[in-house]
Amino acid sequence: MILISAVLATFAAVTLWWTMHAWRTPETLAATRFAEPDGDHRLTFSLLLPARHEQAVLEHTIQRLLRSTHQGYEIIVIVGHDDPDTAAVAHAAAAKAPGRVLVVTDHNEVKNKPRALNTALPFVRGDVVGVFDAEDQVHPDLLEHVDHAFRSTGADVVQGGVQLINFDSSWYSLHNCLEYFFWFRSRLHLHADKGFIPLGGNTVFVRSDVLRTANGWDGTCLAEDCDLGVRLSSRGAKVTVAYEASLVTREETPDTIGSLLKQRTRWNQGFLQVLRKGEWRRLPSFGQRLLARYTLLGPFFQAFSGIAIPIGIAVAILADLPIGIALATFVPVVPMAANIVFQTVGLRDFGKQYDLRITPVHYARLILGALPYALVLSVAALRAVWREYTGRRNWELTTHVGAHINANAEAGAA
Repeated sequence: MILISAVLATFAAVTLWWTMHAWRTPETLAATRFAEPDGDHRLTFSLLLPARHEQAVLEHTIQRLLRSTHQGYEIIVIVGHDDPDTAAVAHAAAAKAPGRVLVVTDHNEVKNKPRALNTALPFVRGDVVGVFDAEDQVHPDLLEHVDHAFRSTGADVVQGGVQLINFDSSWYSLHNCLEYFFWFRSRLHLHADKGFIPLGGNTVFVRSDVLRTANGWDGTCLAEDCDLGVRLSSRGAKVTVAYEASLVTREETPDTIGSLLKQRTRWNQGFLQVLRKGEWRRLPSFGQRLLARYTLLGPFFQAFSGIAIPIGIAVAILADLPIGIALATFVPVVPMAANIVFQTVGLRDFGKQYDLRITPVHYARLILGALPYALVLSVAALRAVWREYTGRRNWELTTHVGAHINANAEAGAA
């Protein structure tokens, strides 16, 4: 029990330390932002927008992209051959913006995001490929900042920020929003600095020649973004990460616990697939390979903690153990409690960044919901491990209902 407690405590402490990366010094925090663009529009962009059963939100997303202040971009919407409702929305948008919006049909029998993206790759004409999701709210000035970031840093990849915004929709949405806040605001910057990065699923921009050399996306991987990031990292690609609250791409949380569970299962299983593929072993330094192994093993750690922590607490309370051993079983609680304290401070910062009213009720939700939310994530990790072990790798689609599209979100994103 002492060994298990030590392992869990270490895992929690390392996770907390990495999550705090951007806040270690004022200089580190300032360096995570986009530099001010110079006004030049030298690069051209092909923005890929895969959409499957997204007729409820797709038109809004296309209209947001069409508001871009950058001069050189095209929007390529990818729809399935068996999805007439979404296709109708896409074709209507293309008819209104000829030359700017192109619709590509995905005829793959097995439908998923990476296969849809690969379907669009031959149609790409821009210097840079950008990926967005069908429910995204994209800031009009984003492409100008990304253009400048590529030219000023010499990057092969620019990862922008993504933020779930409807923090008040459910008891778990607040935790979900903070996860994104810490991941894109801080954690991805650490990975970019170390030279190993599992890219975020959208608002990621890759030079077209680099993407083609890498043969696009792995159509069999459930975390195609992570896989692409690992493959590009192993080939020495330079990745720049930038997060600015005014420029983030805004999204919604999954609308039910079931949707959240399936989404996290897919991501975790995708990490396990990337681990199994072993591309990360080609990273040049031992430190990078260690970081990669630890990151990709995350689903195992999370699944293990979901089993071990409740058992450990039950044993400590119910079993007749020496006081020292019983106390040792609670060691993991210390970094977990520190993480809750850090999240409490982060919630305040999240509210300030997005001009959201954070009340005592939200802080109570954060504290009281921490354990239930952790259990949901642990169940998702266990489910991912089981699905990977049994060879079930079908894509479980996340439904989007547009919960983030409201007056406050529009005002903040404009």
